[in-house]
Amino acid sequence: MKQEVFVRRHEAEWQALERWLDARSVARRARGERRGWDGIPDHEMPARYRRLCQQLALARSRGYSPVLTERLQQIMQRGHSLLYRTPPPRWHAALEFLLSGFPRQVRSERACMSAALVLFVLPLVAIFVAIQFKPELASSLFDPMQLAGFESMYDPDDPDRKLGRDSETDLAMFGHYIWNNVSIGFRTFASGLLAGVGTVFVLLFNGVFIGGVAGHLQAAGHGDPFWRFVAGHSAPELTAIVIAGGAGLRLGLNLVAPGRRRRIDALIDGGRRGARLCLGVFAMLVFAAFVEAFWSSIGWMPAAVKYAVGALLWALVLGWLLLGGRHLGPTSADVDPIRDPAHGDGGA
Repeated sequence: MKQEVFVRRHEAEWQALERWLDARSVARRARGERRGWDGIPDHEMPARYRRLCQQLALARSRGYSPVLTERLQQIMQRGHSLLYRTPPPRWHAALEFLLSGFPRQVRSERACMSAALVLFVLPLVAIFVAIQFKPELASSLFDPMQLAGFESMYDPDDPDRKLGRDSETDLAMFGHYIWNNVSIGFRTFASGLLAGVGTVFVLLFNGVFIGGVAGHLQAAGHGDPFWRFVAGHSAPELTAIVIAGGAGLRLGLNLVAPGRRRRIDALIDGGRRGARLCLGVFAMLVFAAFVEAFWSSIGWMPAAVKYAVGALLWALVLGWLLLGGRHLGPTSADVDPIRDPAHGDGGA
């Protein structure tokens, strides 16, 4: 093949590669341009790079002009420096996942997340409202000792006491809350292995339990200290439970309805996606435990301050889940690094 024909055939490819390299050479510029990017998708770049290496080898073997081979050599070297550059530190990758990858993963499972939200919130609200009309319903959910314990923890006549706890230190309660929160999140997800039925049960149970406690305390006149206690940590904690439920439902759905895949392959895929979600859930629950231990239990703080901080945290959590990672391209952040071809050897 003559050089002129070779150049005409591949010139558009080379220009597209140069444009991609120009756009991705600066990380900040790359993040800013991903949303409106109409060039080569990031996940296609390894295959394009291998094709360029083949074209460079052909140009050299056929004795094409040094100008052409030098141009292809420069494109190849720029591509190599980007594709094979030193990976970011682990903390940087973890932070990027929490800020962008995790919320994108949550949004990609919107059907399961919506189902989990309904299964959790509907019984919570229904039980809460029902107890306001029939306070005796609380006695069918909890024994008298439990009800007395709830009322003692949120006694409005004892303003100097820590809300929601006995006399343990903040640090001790922080450890307790981490264990309690993470165990609930793990059970919610792992019970999806029971064909999703386990996750449904855990979501319904937690919704009824939380709604029952809140409904009883409100009906018994202990609502003010209770709402001041839960206002701060409710956003990350309740949202994390719903996300863990969505991950469990995805696991169960892949097990029950694998589609054209083998059941074991579908189950592995659901487990992998759920595990990624659980990483973010774990971070949310640890943060919720921190807020619950060191902020929520403060009894002397005015209600207006508690509610303002709670509203701010709800806005931040929902904004993060709805908007996090939207600046990235449609295929760059949702690719599983375990299966992403860009994480292979990429050689020519």
